[in-house]
Amino acid sequence: MEDLMEKMRELIENKSYKEFRELSAKINEADMAALLEELPLDEALTFFRILPKDMAADVFAYFSIDVQQELILKFSLGEAAGIIDNLDVDDAADLIDEMPANVVTRLLAQTSIETRRTINQLLKYPDDSAGSIMTTEFEGLKAHLKVSEAIEKIRKDGIDKETINNCYVLDASRKLIGIVTLRTLLLSDPDALIRDIMTENVISVNTLTDQEEVAHEIQKYDFSAMPVVDSEERLVGIITVDDIVDILQQEATEDIEKMAAISPSDMPYSKTGVFETWKKRIPWLLLLMISATFTGQIIQHYENALGAYIVLTSFIPMLMDTGGNAGSQASVTIIRGLSLNELEFSDIWAIMWKEFRVSICCGLTLAVANFAKLLLIDRVSIMIAAVVCITLASAVIVAKLVGCTLPVLAKKVGFDPAVMASPFITTIVDALSLMIYFTVATRLLGI
Repeated sequence: MEDLMEKMRELIENKSYKEFRELSAKINEADMAALLEELPLDEALTFFRILPKDMAADVFAYFSIDVQQELILKFSLGEAAGIIDNLDVDDAADLIDEMPANVVTRLLAQTSIETRRTINQLLKYPDDSAGSIMTTEFEGLKAHLKVSEAIEKIRKDGIDKETINNCYVLDASRKLIGIVTLRTLLLSDPDALIRDIMTENVISVNTLTDQEEVAHEIQKYDFSAMPVVDSEERLVGIITVDDIVDILQQEATEDIEKMAAISPSDMPYSKTGVFETWKKRIPWLLLLMISATFTGQIIQHYENALGAYIVLTSFIPMLMDTGGNAGSQASVTIIRGLSLNELEFSDIWAIMWKEFRVSICCGLTLAVANFAKLLLIDRVSIMIAAVVCITLASAVIVAKLVGCTLPVLAKKVGFDPAVMASPFITTIVDALSLMIYFTVATRLLGI
């Protein structure tokens, strides 16, 4: 890549623009975007302006949103409007949605009427809905067309469509009545009618459907594109699989951040400032710090027991960590099942029964191994070893039951299950483990 960049720089310095365009044409658009993003903004702008016009919009679409914004603000209004006109409308709408209002007004005034109308239509939908991420550039056909006529139509206007692999059959009121693939068209009799070869059982989503649900539907049916209809069942757009990949990555990132007790951010880590990162993390840390004070109060309540048997103190970290880890194992598995729609609230009893059996096996295994360690290595008394091991087995059982039920209950009442992951569960399990520990100690040791 470095050699390629040096070659491109050399061509620009020598004003060999024709050779530069010929070299650029041999590079994949995504790779070219990655190369330009490594350059200082002014140099990237120079390179970008010399790219072949039919390549420039495709390269621009692969830039990160912040680089797109920086470049747009450097362009003249005419250049910016030309880029927006040549972008896929869903990409153009995403860009416009992130721009300052005064810039948007001037940009849209320079774009074509059709582009402006389509972008405004997409921007009216709620964020993260199917309508906000769809593209209106799909291939529509009439049921009465012959296959040969349909293919000729695709040849004429297919160049401007997001995809032509799937063509959507519409009636006079633009209601979606069927779908036909390009493969079917090519393999069918040229005189056959579209209505005779189309698939009538069409699966679609509504414009207000959440984007995560759309992603699950595309995964479920293995679609390359999902049609989007309005409240009157009229086809208004499609969502292609490349957009779904971005959504899945975004949703997975949000879940991971929530599971780590971090407020989700739209910006990548390298682009997020120190102050912004602090704002995302500190509320959760404060909340968890306050909730963790319960463990301190439990220890204070049983300080007499600790005074009589100081050795009990040394096993507290192990018990709390093991319980927290056991709860996290269960919660992560359940949260993933919920996010993939593999589990529902009605499955809660089956989930608890399975996790209870798993916890019995894990708890007993850990207790037996730890009992041997306590007697052979730590050389504590049998009663102390019994207290620790009974607590360990009990803590694992409780932790796994808490870890598997909290996410399910959270989703049932409308909270994000990911919020009920490691931090909250660990805090709850820590408190429960200490209560079990000191309860068992007072009973067995007679404190």
